[in-house]
Amino acid sequence: MRTRTVTEPRFRAETTALLARLGPAAPISDYGTLLADRAEQADPALAGRTDPEVQVADLYLPARHGPVGVRWYRHHATASPGPVLLWLHGGGFIGGAAADIDHVCSRLAHHAGLTVVSLDYRLAPEHAYPAALLDTCDALRWLADHGAAIGGDGRVAAGGQSAGAALVAGACLLARDHHLPSAACQVLCYPVLDFGQDTESARLFDGVFHSIKPGSWAEQHYLAGQPVTAYAAPLRAASLAGLPPALVIGAGRDPLRDDARAYAARMDADGVDVTHVEYDGTMHAFLNFCGALSAGDHAIELVAAELRARFAGPPNL
Repeated sequence: MRTRTVTEPRFRAETTALLARLGPAAPISDYGTLLADRAEQADPALAGRTDPEVQVADLYLPARHGPVGVRWYRHHATASPGPVLLWLHGGGFIGGAAADIDHVCSRLAHHAGLTVVSLDYRLAPEHAYPAALLDTCDALRWLADHGAAIGGDGRVAAGGQSAGAALVAGACLLARDHHLPSAACQVLCYPVLDFGQDTESARLFDGVFHSIKPGSWAEQHYLAGQPVTAYAAPLRAASLAGLPPALVIGAGRDPLRDDARAYAARMDADGVDVTHVEYDGTMHAFLNFCGALSAGDHAIELVAAELRARFAGPPNL
């Protein structure tokens, strides 16, 4: 396993200032608050802005339960078909939207030189598990089979942030087990990989920007009383052998820090080609705050470099 810790005093100082500005974590605890939270638009001063050299369009992809919305990004200079990156936002499985991460996806499209498709998967409590997972699997399958319609050449990577990273990890496991189209590689940014963790990072950092205490309102409404399988909690998989190559990005001041470390270590032990990078001074969801946290753009460029390396050369026909 290739592992790296990014230690940059500026990243830590910016994170400390933003945490002070945002105040204590306030988990969603009722439906009305959730709807109000969903209605808030991302502040460009915090989230960053769409790259002006990237085309953006809102589309729908077919899925088993009806069309699912996506936001499509492609650099103006990209002319020929190429790889497609399926990307999923975070939000605890109950919130978030593709529009929240325009900066991330447009910059990935620019720096990696590929088409990015940002998925507006279905959210709980309206659509409990496994709705979002099925949307992710359906999007992967459609992009593998029909991606040429939106600029693809048959090669598909998948990645995401937080809950979105969990869905990508779960979809890769499900694709392996059921011989479905999968990603050529996966990018997991501070992924949610289990529930009810008792790790050092959970004890140290729970409440820093967000909380992962067991039995939260979001967890209850996402799982809706269903048994927790490895597709919902990938750390519970018996084996991670046979999964696509992975880049796992963790945050040092995140209660989920140790889950990212553990998942990368398990993939490595099971023979998966994996790179683990930890931004030691940053917090969970730091890619959502690229306007205030320069670690975000640093990570975007790191992901783009990984994707360029993975997709160097023409597709295998």
